[in-house]
Amino acid sequence: MEPVQVERFYLGCLAHASYMVASEGVAAVIDPQRDVDIYIQTAAEKGWAIEHIIETHLHADFVSGHHELAERTGARIYLGAGSGAEFEHVPVADGDEIRFGRCSLRFLQTPGHTIESVCILLKDVGAPERPADLFTGDTLFVGDVGRPDLSGTYTAQQLAEMLFRSLHEKLLTLPDDTRVYPAHGAGSLCGRSLGTESFSTIGAQKKTNYALLARTSEEFIHLLTDNLAAAPEYFAQDADLNRRGAAPLTGLPPLQALSAAETARMQESGAIVLDTRPPADFAAAHVPGSIHISLTGQYASWAARILGLGSTIVVVSEDVDGARESQLRLARVGIEHVAGYLDGGIAGWIASGHVLESIPQITAPDLAALYESDSNHVTVLDVRESAERDSGSIEGSQWIPLGRLVSSADELDRGKLLVVHCKGGYRSSIATSLLQRAGFREVANLIGGFDAWTAAGLPAVVTAAR
Repeated sequence: MEPVQVERFYLGCLAHASYMVASEGVAAVIDPQRDVDIYIQTAAEKGWAIEHIIETHLHADFVSGHHELAERTGARIYLGAGSGAEFEHVPVADGDEIRFGRCSLRFLQTPGHTIESVCILLKDVGAPERPADLFTGDTLFVGDVGRPDLSGTYTAQQLAEMLFRSLHEKLLTLPDDTRVYPAHGAGSLCGRSLGTESFSTIGAQKKTNYALLARTSEEFIHLLTDNLAAAPEYFAQDADLNRRGAAPLTGLPPLQALSAAETARMQESGAIVLDTRPPADFAAAHVPGSIHISLTGQYASWAARILGLGSTIVVVSEDVDGARESQLRLARVGIEHVAGYLDGGIAGWIASGHVLESIPQITAPDLAALYESDSNHVTVLDVRESAERDSGSIEGSQWIPLGRLVSSADELDRGKLLVVHCKGGYRSSIATSLLQRAGFREVANLIGGFDAWTAAGLPAVVTAAR
């Protein structure tokens, strides 16, 4: 008999990891992404039958494909007891187990991130000497733990207390060589300090995970809930959609090629023109009033945070394939109203005779010189997260994280030149588009962000963002 096999699938756009566990021709999928062809194709290539679908919890940051995958494979769905899921599923509790081939999957109830959260302990019964694998969902990450503020019934403090017990009474009692496979990596909004490693061990996390170093429940609660940024509004909508079971992606309308005139009319009627090209291309020329979120980064998460799930969208992309990829990524977070794409891209807009806008770019040395010579007429705006700013910032800069820029734009002086920066330039490009759309006329982007500032040897100060 062959050993149990584990396949990892990672979506960088959502910092989301899902898994397929297989033995003797049978497979289980853990925390599937919305577009499920990847699991069906992998199973077909390897000769596996997908018979089990496991959700560690009802995810809030993306739309899961559990419902479609079950319909297409006949597999059973497993969820922690108390989830309130409205589709057919098997509620599981401590000690429940799924067995196939050499594979044993035992459930551990680990409330805290959500009330129904579970972890799954994998053991290869044919190789008792092999360390166990633990699929932790959003309960335990590499370097962090799940945020405890996603319940409408329990307070963040109550969930944090549950999470402390789940970690210390269940997960941290496992052998140190138990391998930890979380549902998210660095960049996820479900934690604050996630590491870049794809997996870890219980022993390593005991030594290095800041949240596990808290010795008491009270210390842990304060650590997790003090200064916790509000969860994005779309989280509750995605969790509700996952509770009901999302419709198959085949139900999405086909993308339409829209002329410049049609795009302009739709924009006037309230549609959002979403430019997905690289930041430099957007800065050089773009549709007036468009919002820029490049496909090269965490596109879907930022789109959901900034646009919400109900917006009607017209995509501007480099080509038709880019437009289709944009639609798919948006659907992964529950944005389904993509009316079409600008036919011919920005070249089509130019050919039609429509006007363009641009965003000036400035280098770090030029900003330093400008700031020194005319600081009274320049505002440097830092749109990074608080932990990033805590490690260093440009002296005198104003801080508004990108996630709350739209609601806090009135804090900015419209009479000054706004030079925006983030870490490397991705988020600041989004921010400049939002500011320009909100009527700020003097806006520029710092090329390379804070990284370029420090690389140029320019001074930084340590100032707590909170």
